[in-house]
Amino acid sequence: MERQLARETADPADTLIGTVMATIRRRIASRSLTPGARLPSIRALAAAMQVSKSTVVEAYERLAAEGAIRSRPGSGYFVAAPMAPLSLADIGPRLDREVDPLWISRQSLDAGDTMLKPGCGWLPASWMPQEAMRRGLRTLSRTADATLADYGTPLGLRPLRELMVRRMGGHGIAAAPEQVMLTESGTQAIDLICRYLLDAGDTVLVDDPCYFNFHALLRAHRARVVSVPYRPDGPDIERFATALEEHRPRLYLTNSGIHNPTGASLSPVTAHRLLKLADQHDLVIVEDDIFADFELSPAPRLAAFDGLERVIAIGSFSKTLSASVRCGYVAAKPEWLEGLVDLKIATSFGGSHFAEALVLALLTDGSYRKHLEALRTRLARTLAETAARLETIGIVPWLMPQAGMFLWCRLPDGADAGKVARHALAEGIVLAPGNAFSLSQTAHGFMRFNVAQSDDARIYQVLEAALQRV
Repeated sequence: MERQLARETADPADTLIGTVMATIRRRIASRSLTPGARLPSIRALAAAMQVSKSTVVEAYERLAAEGAIRSRPGSGYFVAAPMAPLSLADIGPRLDREVDPLWISRQSLDAGDTMLKPGCGWLPASWMPQEAMRRGLRTLSRTADATLADYGTPLGLRPLRELMVRRMGGHGIAAAPEQVMLTESGTQAIDLICRYLLDAGDTVLVDDPCYFNFHALLRAHRARVVSVPYRPDGPDIERFATALEEHRPRLYLTNSGIHNPTGASLSPVTAHRLLKLADQHDLVIVEDDIFADFELSPAPRLAAFDGLERVIAIGSFSKTLSASVRCGYVAAKPEWLEGLVDLKIATSFGGSHFAEALVLALLTDGSYRKHLEALRTRLARTLAETAARLETIGIVPWLMPQAGMFLWCRLPDGADAGKVARHALAEGIVLAPGNAFSLSQTAHGFMRFNVAQSDDARIYQVLEAALQRV
């Protein structure tokens, strides 16, 4: 048993004591150690895990204090915790779940630091402006009590809304601060819009492929979802027109700046044709601009051409600043924003005054601009490097994006991305198989790669072995 415990990969911990504790907890959860079972002796476990005896003693004492184990003087330590419901997630990676819109999110968010995540949708923590955030937190700690303790106002911190108006102006979007509402995230912004504009059974149009959480959100709102193929210059306009005629959708949900997962950018011609169709069919467009700050040069924005008449613009800072500091925004015409504010109050009451103040501080102290300049350069280099490494094993980008962190890639003929992803998960690697992004389930031969999370050589070794196997 001691050797088996030593082979277990413990959850990330700050100390060796935590590593020992995590290993014991996992063995209890997976039924390898059952209630009443005797734990390895202090000497044996210390040798097996290559830690000091005092480390094991402290770990056992803390587990005993939690009630997970108990000590019997002269006999050792025994499992005391009651039997918890068996969870496959506690035994190892969940290989049995269908590759659905929530599959990648669950795997990526549940994965510890020991797993590699080329399929996730965010930058590594080391790529984020951590020192600037620490400076901002120190500054905020000295601000008024209200910033630290009070609810935010319904629209959100006005100086940050004014800054958002100036930033949107750089993309040609004209808006007043009263047309901008801060949210806890881009996801909350979409959720509020769906609550405001949709009834159960309404039809929503999405791209195929599109961001997989669009599918999950719309499913939660009991919407009927219809997809249109996405091309390098935007949605297939002919198919888009046909979908409008046949299904009469209420909303169209899309990315324009940098499309997720393809990395494509909307062309001006496609944007104009799309807006003309939207006007003819009374279609509301929700434009998710969460990747705006990755762009080297701005792509066309539907909200800019439309003037926020039937386009609602949303975004957040989760991808470029911090996924822990939750702050997003929604910009819409005033009569819609009033209803959205009421829904925000009803569902989350006030916003996060603290998060909004921190984001404002980081955007205005000069550090964010420098961070973005370095980030864009690093991503451009990493995009090229990752594409080259993938091509050596037969995985080819659908297109080379102008900017951003995603590569939408075609696997070698006959390879099923879902099977490749399951094989990789068993090896501690979370991938993003194509059909999770595709409502029509026609992307089984594609996979999305986050280039910022794809620098470990083991990823390519596992991919190559998985391709040969499937």
